Amino acid sequence: MKLTDLATSGGCAAKYSAARLEELLRGFVPAEAENLLVGLDPADDAAVYKLDDERALVFTIDFFPPIVDDPDDFGTIAATNALNDVFAMGGAPLLALSVAAFPEELPLEVVRAVFDGAERQVRAAGALLAGGHTIRDTEPKYGLAVVGTVSLDGIWAKSGARPGDALFLTKPLGTALVLGGAKRGLADAAEAVRWMRTLNRDAADVLRAVAPNAVTDVTGFGLLGHAHEMASRSGVRIALAAERLPAMAGALESARAGVSTAGTRSNREYGDAELGDVAAELVELAFDPQTAGGLLVSLPRDRGPALEAEFARAGLFLARIGTVEDGAGVALT
Repeated sequence: MKLTDLATSGGCAAKYSAARLEELLRGFVPAEAENLLVGLDPADDAAVYKLDDERALVFTIDFFPPIVDDPDDFGTIAATNALNDVFAMGGAPLLALSVAAFPEELPLEVVRAVFDGAERQVRAAGALLAGGHTIRDTEPKYGLAVVGTVSLDGIWAKSGARPGDALFLTKPLGTALVLGGAKRGLADAAEAVRWMRTLNRDAADVLRAVAPNAVTDVTGFGLLGHAHEMASRSGVRIALAAERLPAMAGALESARAGVSTAGTRSNREYGDAELGDVAAELVELAFDPQTAGGLLVSLPRDRGPALEAEFARAGLFLARIGTVEDGAGVALT
């Protein structure tokens, strides 16, 4: 029994479309709370609640149907995706709870392997998996509710990008393209699995030393969707250089062969990106829904060389992909 055969969609491609979600939440504002520093107005990668004069709590939840068949990979990737929301806010995870739904006919050893993969990744993130809730469902789903902490002067909202900033990405793009291409012999699924199993913890640790203006993680809405959120929240224009977009091995080949996803089509309806004379495969890459993707980082241009040097010293991936300008919207040129 393959896990993906039980799912209608997998990973972050299963998310509600960004346009539909935006419409659903329009005008929905939680009750005023003095200590709610980040909530739905505007929304971000996680909620942040002031705890005392120095610290705040970071709350997030994320779960989805299987994107891979190996249960250990599924649990690890789902955990990574949820934990990365805390790192995207500048925080450190403390505690996690499982959010799980599985068919009762699924062998217990398969379900246990999902839990084991998640538990190892939670520990690798410096947190504890302390419980959770599991229900019966014909479609498997797994994820985490995570709480972490962040210093009040170290919260990374996506609303802080400023004209003159440089934009960086800490993982290559193409998880959905590579997985789709692997089914047609065009790519190696192991390439996408390796990146999806990679926590953003080390990247966040390096970023803290350079004090970025804005950070978000790139997941189901694709690079252009999450760049649109950063641009609109910050009141700026984001200009992305198509030739600088980093692609996983096999991603562009898969795009040229016509591989695409329903998530990509939903992402094209969101944000109204300005597309220049860009190769079709690069446009597809920019809209491709990512699962457990990298961090999109905006920071003053003069700090860019220091950031690149620190990432190189740590042996971490980093690509400079664009700039922040006066204006509004997102352009891929």
